Amino acid sequence: MGIRLFVLAAAALAWLSSGAAAEEAFYMCDDKTELTATFRTDPNAVDLVFKGTNVRENLPQVLSADGGRYAAGDTEFWIKGRQATLSRGQNKTVCETKR
Repeated sequence: MGIRLFVLAAAALAWLSSGAAAEEAFYMCDDKTELTATFRTDPNAVDLVFKGTNVRENLPQVLSADGGRYAAGDTEFWIKGRQATLSRGQNKTVCETKR
């Protein structure tokens, strides 16, 4: 019984540490867009949820020389420090984390 419980606990810990690593940040943008960004490490991606809408976007991390850059289709979320640039199609706005 003890070994079985240990194996189950080890498996649960491995599952939690593999895909559950996430950090949330709340952003207010110059164009008044408010969003929550959930940064995940497995896989490296960000989930963007736009306040007041049902819009949710998942952007995988892409190569960047500076900062963290996430992009898919015509949407890009590029962070550096407390600021981020959100591009959706031809629209671009600067966002800052709320504290």
